[in-house]
Amino acid sequence: MDNAATATATVIPTGDAHLQADTVIPTQPAGVVVFAHGSGSSRHSPRNRAVAQVLNRTGMATVLADLLTADEERRDAESRRLRFDITLLAERVLGIVDWLRTAPETRTLPIGLFGASTGAAAALVAAAARPDVVQAVVSRGGRPDLAGAALGDVQAPTLLLVGERDDVVLQLNAEAHAAMPGVAQLRVIPNAGHLFEEPGALDQVAGLAASWFDTYLREADQATRWPPSPA
Repeated sequence: MDNAATATATVIPTGDAHLQADTVIPTQPAGVVVFAHGSGSSRHSPRNRAVAQVLNRTGMATVLADLLTADEERRDAESRRLRFDITLLAERVLGIVDWLRTAPETRTLPIGLFGASTGAAAALVAAAARPDVVQAVVSRGGRPDLAGAALGDVQAPTLLLVGERDDVVLQLNAEAHAAMPGVAQLRVIPNAGHLFEEPGALDQVAGLAASWFDTYLREADQATRWPPSPA
């Protein structure tokens, strides 16, 4: 991690839950990216942490939060239902976004969302619900199809990253890409599977995500697109 960045463990209130989170804020952040985990993952996901470290080095603040409470995670481990509750996951992502808009260190920063697996659907639903706040979305091996009708309301520029060998998810992403009305790209990572475990695959994901957020967050006009939250 960049020595110029500050890492903090915090608890984020989201209305119906308090979420454990790890935040990293560089000295002069150009934006902040919220990670939306899915399919039983958490803020400790090694893949998302690897991507977050690359974003930190490019000047982006990051928030890795557990979208489920400890009790919910225990129940989900048995039922595997909450990880597919896109409405619940999106509400938690929105809670984090709204918290960032009031926190002193982040309230003026443009916000991006990075979603993996079912977390990508939650990120897209959240982006559709906050079109004036969420300025960019990146999906890694995501299930954007689970966002349903919200796909048609996503205005944030969206990058869909899928492994070449992840056949079913690639098809679902292609269909979702065709349904999105705004700026959207589908990039296929050669020879990669669903988890991007192949040599160099995750590095490509991190590099493409960093470039996407750099383009759409760093260049955002904060004076016109990021009015301060009311006191």
